[in-house]
Amino acid sequence: MVTLIMMILSLVSLLWAANHLVTGASGIAGYYRVPPLIIGLTIVAIGASLPGIMVAISAALEGRNDIAIGNAIGANIANIGLVLGLTILFRPLTIKSSILRREYPLLFLIMLFTYSLMIDGYLGVVDGCLFLVGCIVLIGYFIFLARRSKHDPLAREFQQTINITRSVKANLLSLVMGLLILPVSAHFLVKSAAHIGQWLGISEMVMGLTIIAIGTTLPNVATSLVAAFKGQDDIAVGTILGSNMFNLLVVMAFPGIINPSAISHSLLWRDIPVMFIITVVLLLINYHYKKRIERWHGGLLLLIYGCYMISLVFNAVV
Repeated sequence: MVTLIMMILSLVSLLWAANHLVTGASGIAGYYRVPPLIIGLTIVAIGASLPGIMVAISAALEGRNDIAIGNAIGANIANIGLVLGLTILFRPLTIKSSILRREYPLLFLIMLFTYSLMIDGYLGVVDGCLFLVGCIVLIGYFIFLARRSKHDPLAREFQQTINITRSVKANLLSLVMGLLILPVSAHFLVKSAAHIGQWLGISEMVMGLTIIAIGTTLPNVATSLVAAFKGQDDIAVGTILGSNMFNLLVVMAFPGIINPSAISHSLLWRDIPVMFIITVVLLLINYHYKKRIERWHGGLLLLIYGCYMISLVFNAVV
């Protein structure tokens, strides 16, 4: 019970710290007149992956790569199946941004890049460095894209969302608090999750794919639902796509660099294929139904995610 309470408190403080760090960084960038679209595509997108990044660093330092890698893949599946599925059920989405049209195939290319580095069954230092190089290239591409798409609907939505009225001191305080609390929260979350997994007889990989993955995607649930409620449909979807890209390129980099190790066979041939399947389903929905994503599409994504979760729990118990 004590360990469970510690895990919940660690998760809450992790999400709280990540939110403050992103708020502070976005506010400071806005104060120095960085365009809102650049802030949204880079700082906000990376911020959505911050909980996963900190969990990956903490887990890798403790030699628990299964938690780090499982969290990255599980979060990507949860982002589309759970978060986006719930958001679309709540309110059908109309996509207007041309930027998002380019992000769908880009996400698929990043997944192929990730799988090509992992298919040998080992995540090493070179792989981790290649992930970071890919991240730098992606940020550069987003900055280039933002400068050429100043009148995109996504730019207007970010303009309405990003708070640039806070003082520099308040934003700096948020940034510092986030930086201090994030690593401590991640450390205790990984430690408590590993203990609970041992007590339940569940592997660290499954804990990363399920409980930790769902926990670290909670900020996206709030962001996407609030954006959908406000009619900011492009942000509701864009947050998920951006988060998934940085989940793979940044989160996956640290286990390889800090603690090179073998990759679970089940992750390669069960979980990553599920990530591909649910992403392809979303891509087909987007291109077949053009700009409108209906409620039954959200139900389909939730169904896929529910079946995946049931299979994980069943296999873990059996």
